[in-house]
Amino acid sequence: MKLYNYFRSSASFRVRIALNLKGLPYEYIPVHLAKGDHKKPEYAAIAADGLVPLLDTGDAQLSQSMAIIEYLDEQHPTPALLPADALGRAKVRALAQSIACEIHPLNNLRVLKYLVRELKVDEETKNTWYRHWVREGLESFERQLVQVHQSTPSTYCYGNTPTLADCCLVPQIFNGQRFNVNFDGLPRTMAAFDACMKLEAFQNAAPANCPDAESIEATIQA
Repeated sequence: MKLYNYFRSSASFRVRIALNLKGLPYEYIPVHLAKGDHKKPEYAAIAADGLVPLLDTGDAQLSQSMAIIEYLDEQHPTPALLPADALGRAKVRALAQSIACEIHPLNNLRVLKYLVRELKVDEETKNTWYRHWVREGLESFERQLVQVHQSTPSTYCYGNTPTLADCCLVPQIFNGQRFNVNFDGLPRTMAAFDACMKLEAFQNAAPANCPDAESIEATIQA
């Protein structure tokens, strides 16, 4: 398999974690979003949405990180990233979507660039926007974890093994750290993050360990 991705992309980070958790080898192909690689004709020819990540399975090209991870979970079911029961799967998907569908769309690269380039906001205003929506979203996520953990004592977001929810949480915390988001008062969220970061699958997927990694200074505008 080939994974077209960008080291700072939260969505790409999710898929790298999933691949690592399942022990699946893949070829890492960098697509530099900040430099516009995703808009080049050769990438558009294989990625209809012009986004990352894109997983080339050898038989098909798959986009959207959540769809990719569920595909991997169905094709390679061990270790499972979704619970065996329908209720558990619904709870994990709800946690994952709280990040992927509620938090991330408001602070991804396209949105931040639009704020600066089209709406002409300054850097501090852009960063304030980012911190507000990430913090508000994580406060909601924390409340959801409290409810989940009342019925399912958990080391991670849900249960005692990493799930799709953890694949989403860790990249969001990494990006939040980059923008100095305040994580105080989020004990269950940060406990799940800390538990994940003890595992090599998460460590090895981190942006700093990617082949195309750059310094924070070189990419802070992204």
